[in-house]
Amino acid sequence: MEELCGLGAAASLRGEAEEPKQGSVLFLGGNEVKSSAVVKYSSAPPQAAFARLQEKTDLKLPPANWLRESAKLGPAGTTILGNNKKSKPFSSFGMAYDFIDSVGNDVDVVSDSENIKKLLKIPYSKSHVSMAVHRIGRTLLLDELDIQELFMRSSQTGDWTWLKEFYQRLIDQKWQRKKKSKEHWYQKAILSKFLYYSINGDGAAQPVPSTSKQHQEGPVSGESDEAGRASWPAPFEMPSSLSEDPGASNQGSVPLEPSYIVGHVASAPKEQNLTTLFNDGENSQGLKNDFVRNILWTFEDIHMLVGSNMPIFGGGRYPAVSLRLRDNNKPINVLTGIDYWLDNLICNVPELVMCFHVNGIVQKYEMIKTEDIPNLENSNFSTKVIKDIAQNILSFLKSNCTKEGHTYWLFKASGSDIVKLYDLTTLCEETEDKYQNPFTMPVAILLYKVACNMMLKKNQNKKHYGTIRTLLLNCLKLLDNGRHPQIIASANYMLSELFQLDEPKKEDSTDFPINGNSDESYSEEEEEMPDSDENGSYSNSSDPPDDNKAVAIIKSVGELSVPEKYKSVHRIRPSCAFPVCHGTEERCRLVLNYVLEGLKSVDSSVKKEGDLPAADPSTPIPLKYEDESTSGGPECLEKQMALFLDKMGSFQKGKHSSQSGMVPGSWQYKMKLQLILKSSKAYYVLSDAAMILQKYGRALRYIKLALQCHDTYCCLCASMLPEVLVFLCQCLTLCGDIQLMLAQNANNRAAYLEEYNYQTKEDQEILHSLHRESRCQVFAWATDLSTDLECQLSVSCKCYEAAYEILLFSNLKNQNPEQHIQVLKRMGNIRNEIGVFYMNQAAAVQTERVGNKNVSTTEQQLWKKSFSCFEEGIQNFESIDDATNAALLLCNTGRLMRICAQAHCATEGDFKREFSPEEALYYNKAIDYYLKALRSLGKRDVHPAVWDSVNWELSTTYFTMATLQQDYAPLSRKAQEQIEKEVSEAMMKSLKYCDVDTVSARQPLCQYRAATIHHRLASMYHSCLRNQVGDEHLRKQHRVLADLHYSKAVRLFQLLKDAPCEFLRVQLERVAFAEFQMASQNSSAGKLKTLFGALDIMAKTKSAFQLIRKELVAESEQISKDKSSAENMSPNDSSAGLNKEEVLKLLSIFESRMSFLLLQSIKLLTSTKKKIGGINEEEAVLKTNKQVYSLLLRATANKSMALLERTEVILNLLEQLAQNAEAGNGGIQ
Repeated sequence: MEELCGLGAAASLRGEAEEPKQGSVLFLGGNEVKSSAVVKYSSAPPQAAFARLQEKTDLKLPPANWLRESAKLGPAGTTILGNNKKSKPFSSFGMAYDFIDSVGNDVDVVSDSENIKKLLKIPYSKSHVSMAVHRIGRTLLLDELDIQELFMRSSQTGDWTWLKEFYQRLIDQKWQRKKKSKEHWYQKAILSKFLYYSINGDGAAQPVPSTSKQHQEGPVSGESDEAGRASWPAPFEMPSSLSEDPGASNQGSVPLEPSYIVGHVASAPKEQNLTTLFNDGENSQGLKNDFVRNILWTFEDIHMLVGSNMPIFGGGRYPAVSLRLRDNNKPINVLTGIDYWLDNLICNVPELVMCFHVNGIVQKYEMIKTEDIPNLENSNFSTKVIKDIAQNILSFLKSNCTKEGHTYWLFKASGSDIVKLYDLTTLCEETEDKYQNPFTMPVAILLYKVACNMMLKKNQNKKHYGTIRTLLLNCLKLLDNGRHPQIIASANYMLSELFQLDEPKKEDSTDFPINGNSDESYSEEEEEMPDSDENGSYSNSSDPPDDNKAVAIIKSVGELSVPEKYKSVHRIRPSCAFPVCHGTEERCRLVLNYVLEGLKSVDSSVKKEGDLPAADPSTPIPLKYEDESTSGGPECLEKQMALFLDKMGSFQKGKHSSQSGMVPGSWQYKMKLQLILKSSKAYYVLSDAAMILQKYGRALRYIKLALQCHDTYCCLCASMLPEVLVFLCQCLTLCGDIQLMLAQNANNRAAYLEEYNYQTKEDQEILHSLHRESRCQVFAWATDLSTDLECQLSVSCKCYEAAYEILLFSNLKNQNPEQHIQVLKRMGNIRNEIGVFYMNQAAAVQTERVGNKNVSTTEQQLWKKSFSCFEEGIQNFESIDDATNAALLLCNTGRLMRICAQAHCATEGDFKREFSPEEALYYNKAIDYYLKALRSLGKRDVHPAVWDSVNWELSTTYFTMATLQQDYAPLSRKAQEQIEKEVSEAMMKSLKYCDVDTVSARQPLCQYRAATIHHRLASMYHSCLRNQVGDEHLRKQHRVLADLHYSKAVRLFQLLKDAPCEFLRVQLERVAFAEFQMASQNSSAGKLKTLFGALDIMAKTKSAFQLIRKELVAESEQISKDKSSAENMSPNDSSAGLNKEEVLKLLSIFESRMSFLLLQSIKLLTSTKKKIGGINEEEAVLKTNKQVYSLLLRATANKSMALLERTEVILNLLEQLAQNAEAGNGGIQ
């Protein structure tokens, strides 16, 4: 199986990259073992060809180039040639930092190749194994834990005493340092000389200065204690002891101060742009990745990131070989064979060159292919077994090293078959100081770095949110606020960033699956295992005493060779699932909790107030805003707004200050800015949510906190980012919305005040942190809860204006068109609200005006304010082409003009009342505004409801003006004919805009209005006809018009079922009109025809009297039903619309006119009969008329008769007349 291999991203970070090696599949002894290796990074120069040494070369003599640096070898020369020190305890962390992308996700193991080999040789070897194991996501980090060196250090410094005591108590009571033999150092020295001899080049002859030689030979001839201990950093809290330690570092690294790990958390993570934690901090105290090459090795299904320093030579027909020195008298054993085989597999080297010597004298060379190594004489081993060992060890570790942040210790005593796994973190905690464990900080930093790396990609894959959260929470568990405020603040900020505040209406479950990503970061298994804290994975108390502290035990190393003995049950922890927030408030509260923890860390690291220079009590502190006490009422709003905008302008110029003494550019400064902005957004979302729930007091409290956060941000920030200014606009816009809602719901003011004054402890603490930087009063004018309606409306308007001004002076209008439109729309709306408020106040003042006083100054001021608001609102809507809302404001302006007209009615008594020119002026202005509104809409389809409303108002205005002109004719200024003409024109225009045909809720009103207009026009023409003398043509025209309008009025009133009185009045006027016509007639036939026409009109009033009777009957029934409980009378019963006085008056007129008509018809019919003899039809009519007349006279004579009874009599008489109407009409020609 071949894989395409390439250089890792980190290759460019350090040194030159080696040529990428091609992956390979090796077939060994019929057992296929899949292995591929990709060099991710190499600091070695191109492979040098090795020089074949001549026989009898004495390796005990040093070559001329021994321990000398060479251009061919590059900076890592001495390391390549075997003079490397022991693997450092944090070597895996150095690699993990460089290849952070792989940690927690793709790679199973990160370690030194020596540790990997040691693990895979466990079943074959009697030597001891001691390794530290750490878990980061699904990745295990393995490091050598050299007990010898640790305990030597413990003896001198007192560190690690807890582990030494534990080791002596449970494992090896008689521990003592074991010194390495002279043979060990001898073999090491001749290997080093052999490799230097093997370099093919001319640089070998240069002598080495003695001082340098002495310096370099030290580690070869014998590792001193200091050199051995140098790789172990002291526990974190003891920098002083370390700086005094002469062996603290032989690499020139800095003393271990609190900044050693943090380096500097480069600028605090910005949204979507989190920075890495280190610049060079990890390069000190053993955290450096100092391997010659880092290789991504895939062995079967195990992915490992391995560090290797093995010398590789090449050239000629050997592209890559490893070079080994062997004593010819000692056969190769299995351990050596496995060692050589694994080294070649890991580095993807196909061949091994073996140089045999006797007592340091070179004898011969032998070339062996890598796949042949397992079959060498005396060194036979099964590659399949090695694969099983690897899989079993990995499964054992993954199943038991379950807690991120914990340090596990894998230990096998020398000569023992039992392998034990301890949780050192738990053991260390018993000492009451977790920082006694030197792994604590590197683990915390790595957790942080992996989380940082995943955060950079968080938008690409939200299913990792649970993993990131787990990493950060485990990181925070390891850290102490006093020592690491920077990482704690940054981690808390990142935790807050995981919760999406800008998508509050989205279902949480879609973003964060309940079981999401725990599989990704911990296991591919579906079975969920209980946590080791709870499941008794420690041995029972009945076990031997040396077992009860172990997390897990391999009872015999032989088990590791059994295929799948330890199955890969990687524990999945429920804490890895991202918490599902069931509401916006819960999500925001979590965010604010993390923000608060971050703020506490920042504040604790900044100088306390007592450390700051003392203020001079005689010098006032300059502030850019008014003191809170000076702001009272709406009259100060303009001034406060100007001050606010001036302050905003100053931010643009870069003026800023911090009261707490934070240095601009410091990590505290940058981190606090981000945390404050995050809290501001959380409060904004909370406010928005409360607004939706109509909890306006709570909403105002939250937006106040959001703006206080923003105020502090502004005080600190040197320059405002465009997105921050846009967010400020959103806050001010929401604040304006809330103030408007509070104004419109004044009846719940007490409840809102209670909500507004409530505050959680968390909010108070965040506010306390804000007050360290700013007084937080810049936006006080916008967030106070006023009890005055006018003030609330004004504040709302000022909020929108402030938002608009920010968009303008920041040139953000074009980049944020939607925001710009929303602000202008709200400005138009609030100005309409304020305009209506002033208009209603003016109407109230007008109503309260006593007697005939002139228009007051107060009224005029209110008109001006109202008009100004409407005008500005119209401009706002027109600027965003919102025709509908512009039309509504024009409509309201028209209504204001009508109120002005009503206020200007003549002040004299009604007997002298005339329609004044001021009234005409304002009514005409109103008409202009209504017509503008219609022009703004263009056509009904744009918004039918608004269109109909404007038409109705326009019709009403024409009708009112015409009615006033008709009822209070300005005869002192105009001729009667001119007035009649103007009235007629106004009435016809009113009819034009009165839509009687469209079916709607307003249709009956339109029909009634149209009927009334026709009635008034008919009455006017009737009156003209009576009063006019002379022009016969004009009289005839007026007669025709009167008759036309009367008939139209009747038709429309008949459609309405609730206007019997109006219908009756019109019919009576028509009868009077007929009587007037009859008076001018001379012939009996003509008079009779007119009389019969008038009686026919009378007969047609039957429907009106039936409606009147129905209402009277319903009323009497209601009275009888509710006699016992008069208070239950419904105010909206069926007779509510019936005016009894009106009915009585009309009934009396009707009776008198009917009596007159009947009498006249009897007289005319009688005289006609005498002249021309009897006609049967006329006799019948005459007889009926006499009978009806007789009954009518009796009825009218009875004064005690009730209204209902009189109505019944009239209905009977009309019935009789109706039966004879046809006969009468037929008989009279």
